[in-house]
Amino acid sequence: PVPSVSSPPRAPLPPVCPCRMPAQLQHPGYPAGRLQAAEEAVPCREAQAAALLALFGEPEHYSYPSLFLYGHRATGKSHVTLTLLRELQLPHAAVSCVECFSAGLLFEQVLGSLFGHEAVSQSLARYSSFSDFVRVFQQLSARSSLPRHTRYIVLDRAELLRDMDANLLPGFLRLQELVEDNVTVILLSEIVWEKFRPGTGCFEPLVLHFPDYSKAELQLILSQDPSPAYSPELYGTYINILLGVFFTVCRDLRELRHLAALNFPKFCEPLEKGEGNGSVSLSLSKGNPPHLVHSLSFSVTLRVSSASCLSLSGHLSVSSPGLSAHAHVELPCHSKFLLIAAYLASYNPARTDRRFFLKHHGRIKKTNFLKKHEK
Repeated sequence: PVPSVSSPPRAPLPPVCPCRMPAQLQHPGYPAGRLQAAEEAVPCREAQAAALLALFGEPEHYSYPSLFLYGHRATGKSHVTLTLLRELQLPHAAVSCVECFSAGLLFEQVLGSLFGHEAVSQSLARYSSFSDFVRVFQQLSARSSLPRHTRYIVLDRAELLRDMDANLLPGFLRLQELVEDNVTVILLSEIVWEKFRPGTGCFEPLVLHFPDYSKAELQLILSQDPSPAYSPELYGTYINILLGVFFTVCRDLRELRHLAALNFPKFCEPLEKGEGNGSVSLSLSKGNPPHLVHSLSFSVTLRVSSASCLSLSGHLSVSSPGLSAHAHVELPCHSKFLLIAAYLASYNPARTDRRFFLKHHGRIKKTNFLKKHEK
């Protein structure tokens, strides 16, 4: 028999975080320093940033006419797109459709961001139609002394375009063809493209999905904002406890970041009272879940406003710590339909519930009024 030879033991591999990926932003048309700065600013979104960079190409090359980025709230759509455009110093116009109550205001903001508000003010005062917008865009582009690089138009909350003129959304999707210039339109939305497609058809954009952050990715991102008064190890343990309470009901990064900053002083009360040292201890994690569960009731239905975030950071002073009387409560889509259905059903007589809400409710008896009119 041949004696078995045992192989020497191998050194254990270093642990690798599943959400940290090797450097992916590599492109010969951009400096390596800018690419590295852009990659460090978009943690756990390296794959989406690399896909966008590949679609952008070099600054002077023609890009895809229109891109459609969709995903749930706070999944990094706006942050990744604007970070790439800023770090790579690409000419762009970022407009939120919420702020534009008319098409003319939307056109004015786009042209002002791309060519300067002084040049736009010398043109037409208001742009009432999309054809006027295309004509003014061509005039300003021809007079511009900037390099002929790709211009990017980023439209956030693009689903609101469906409520404007019928030719607005199809026109933006074909803007590169209409203006005969190197321009790309990027639409950002929380709903899928199938909800946008008009019945008459339109140019199909290139669709890119931004998935929700996983628990490990949220742990990594939130742990990058530690308190300067405490160790990163303590803050990482606190984030792990926070996600254990909130992750099943809330994956909104902005809301989780707000809740983390809001509840961290309560978490550190034992240290401030001198009941422990600066290291991580189990005594800290035992007394805080009830406080986190109490905050859970506010995160289910309420969205964090920008004013509350600024007041937490010290940029804005709020006189009352309670909720404002005019706080906007946004319900989920299905809850709105249930409320509308309950309101409509409240006007129906109680004796008609069986007839309206059951499939096999039996034969409907004819009233004397119907019998009289049938004769």
